[in-house]
Amino acid sequence: MNRREVTIVRIYLHEGQHQFQRLMELLHDQEQMAGVTAFRGIAGFGQSGKMHSSTLLDISLDLPLILEFFDRPEKVERVIEQLNAFIDPGHIVSWSATVNFGE
Repeated sequence: MNRREVTIVRIYLHEGQHQFQRLMELLHDQEQMAGVTAFRGIAGFGQSGKMHSSTLLDISLDLPLILEFFDRPEKVERVIEQLNAFIDPGHIVSWSATVNFGE
């Protein structure tokens, strides 16, 4: 079995911050990360305690966003250093994982 160690990073945002496009350009166009996925939440809150949510009657444009990506640990560390310049402290979480490439 062919396996490789990677680091997974999860960035917590909300749509009102207008950072999504900048992050996607960095991760896709500039750094060409191995994988990136964006999740749009239906509700969430962070340290401020302000609830960001959507109901069927109210279409919110300030919903939670999670941007998750992975790649080799050394490449991810370099990218995290760039992210720290414009992502609020406490909004970037990372952990080690293993990717299975099969036989």
